[in-house]
Amino acid sequence: MRVAAALARPAVARQSWTVDRLLQASVFIGTVLLVAVPVVPILYQSVLDRPLYDPARTFTLANYARLLLSGEFWRVVTNTLLFAGMSTALALLLGTAFAVLLTRTDLPGRGWLAAVFTAPLYLSPLVLAFAWVVLFGPQGYLTILVRSILGVEPWQLYSLSGMAVLGGSYYAPFAYLYCVGALALSDPALEDAARIAGAGPLRTLWRVTLPLLRPALLYSGLLIFIGSLEVLSIPLVLGTPVGIELFSSYLYKLGVVGVATDYGVIAASSVLILSVMTLLVLLQERLLGSRRRFVTVTGRVSRARILSLGALRWPLGVACSAYALVVIVLPLLGLGLRSFTAFLSPLANPLDLLTLDNFRLVFGHSSYVRSIWNSLVVAAVGGAVGIAFMGLATLVALRSDFPGRRALVYVALYPRAIPGIIVGVGFLWAFLMVPGLGGVRNTLVGLTLAFVMRYIPYGFGAVAPAILRVGEELDRAARIAGADWTTTVRRILLPLLRGALASGYALLFITFLKEYASAVFLFARGSEVMGTTMIELWRQGDSGPVAALAVVQLVLTALGLALAHRIGGTSVR
Repeated sequence: MRVAAALARPAVARQSWTVDRLLQASVFIGTVLLVAVPVVPILYQSVLDRPLYDPARTFTLANYARLLLSGEFWRVVTNTLLFAGMSTALALLLGTAFAVLLTRTDLPGRGWLAAVFTAPLYLSPLVLAFAWVVLFGPQGYLTILVRSILGVEPWQLYSLSGMAVLGGSYYAPFAYLYCVGALALSDPALEDAARIAGAGPLRTLWRVTLPLLRPALLYSGLLIFIGSLEVLSIPLVLGTPVGIELFSSYLYKLGVVGVATDYGVIAASSVLILSVMTLLVLLQERLLGSRRRFVTVTGRVSRARILSLGALRWPLGVACSAYALVVIVLPLLGLGLRSFTAFLSPLANPLDLLTLDNFRLVFGHSSYVRSIWNSLVVAAVGGAVGIAFMGLATLVALRSDFPGRRALVYVALYPRAIPGIIVGVGFLWAFLMVPGLGGVRNTLVGLTLAFVMRYIPYGFGAVAPAILRVGEELDRAARIAGADWTTTVRRILLPLLRGALASGYALLFITFLKEYASAVFLFARGSEVMGTTMIELWRQGDSGPVAALAVVQLVLTALGLALAHRIGGTSVR
C-alpha cells in the first residue's frame, strides 16, 4: 500500500504541474498575441507597396521615403511636439501648484477644490473639448459675451495655444496625483527643520518641498507627454476647423476622412510614432527605477505641518476657485445647458429656449440609442473579461515560477506605448490579414478585444500593488500543505484580491465607457459607441445632439462611480 501511494503521489504532482504550466503558458501566450495583434500588421504594411490583403503586394521602403519627404508630415510633427510640450509644461505647473497648496497649506476650500480639480480623470477628453467649445469657441457663450463688452476677440480657442491650454488642463490631475503621492511619502521633518532655521512658508516650499517632487514630476511629465502625443479629440475638435493637424488627427484624416486610403503612409507614420513612444516608455521605466534616492520616510511616525499662507491665503484661494470654476465647472454646466436648449447665446435668454428636442433626437434615432447600449455592453462585459484576464496575467507575472514571468511584465505594460488610434488601425488590418478573423471585424467583439489590449496596463496597475501587499508565506504554506499553484490562487490569493479586482473593474468600466480613439477604425453600422457617434455628429455640425449624448455619457459615468463605491467602497483613483 505504501509503495502504491508513493508511486501515486508523483503522478498527481506531475499532473498538477502540467495543469499549472498549461494555464500559465496560455496566459503568457494570450497576452503576447493580444499585444502583437495590432503591432505586427502595421510593421508588415509599412514595407508593402499595396494593401496587405492584396495578393500582388511586394516589399518596398518607398512608404518611408514618401513620408519623410512630405512637408505636410513634418508640419504635423512640429505641431505635435509643440502641443505636447506646452500641454505637459502647463499640466506640471498646475498639478504641482494644486498638490502643494491643497496638501501642505491652509488654503480655504481645499476639499471641494480637490474634488473639482481631479474631475477630468473621469471625463472623456472628447466631452471636455465639446464643453470648452460651447463656452470658449468662436461662437461660444463667454466668447460672445466678452466680445460684445470689449469689442475685440478675447481669445482664440481654435489655435495651437488654445489646444495646449485645454490639454494642460485635462492632464493636470495626473501630475497632481503623482505629486500628492510623493508628498505623502516625504518626511515632514525636513520642512520643520527649514522652518526652525528661519525659512518662511514660501521659501520652505521652494527650497525643500519642490525638490522632493522631482521624481514625481519627471515620471508624470513623461506620462502626460505620451498622452499628449496620442490624444485625438483635442486636435480633431479644435484643430481641424482651422487646418491645424497633430499626429492623431493626421492619421484620422488619412484613414477615415480621406477619399483614397494610403495604407503605406499610415503604416509608416504609425511605425515612427511607435518607435518614439517605445523610447519614451523605456525612459519612464528608467526614471522610475531611480526614485529611491528621493525617499525620505523613516521609521518615526510624523505628520506634515500645515503651512500658513498668511496674507496670501484668500487671494490664492480665490485664484484657485476661479480656475476650477472657469476651466471645469462652467464648461460642464454650459454643455448641460446646451443639451436642453435650441441654441446657447448671451444675446437670448436660455430659459426661453429650453427644449427636449436634442434628447428626443438622440433617443428617437436607432443608431444613437444603439451606440449608448453598445458602450454599456462593451464597458460591462469587456471590463469583466478584461479585469479577469489582467488579474490572471498579473498573478502569473508576480506570483508564479513560470519561466517567462519577467518578460510578461514588460509585455503587459507595453501597450502604454501604443496610441489608441494605432490600436484601431492594427486590429483592423489584423482582422483583414489573418484567415478566420474577418467575421470579428466591425463587431463589438472586435472593439472589446481592442479596448482590452489597450488598457492591459490599467488592470495590471490596479491589481499588482494588492498582490505585492500579500505576503508570499501564504503561498508557501499552501504549497507545503499540498496545494498546487491553481488551487493556491483560487483559494487564497483571489479572495484577498477582491477589493483590487473590484476597483480594477470599475476603472475599466469607466475607461471603456468613454473610449473612442481605438474604435474610429473598427466600428461600422451596428457597432457604434458613444464616442464615435459624437464625432460623427460633430462633423455634421449638429452640436445640440452632441451635447445631449455627452450629458448621457456623463450621467452613466457618475452612476458607474456611485455603484462601484456603493457595492465595494472602491476608489477608482
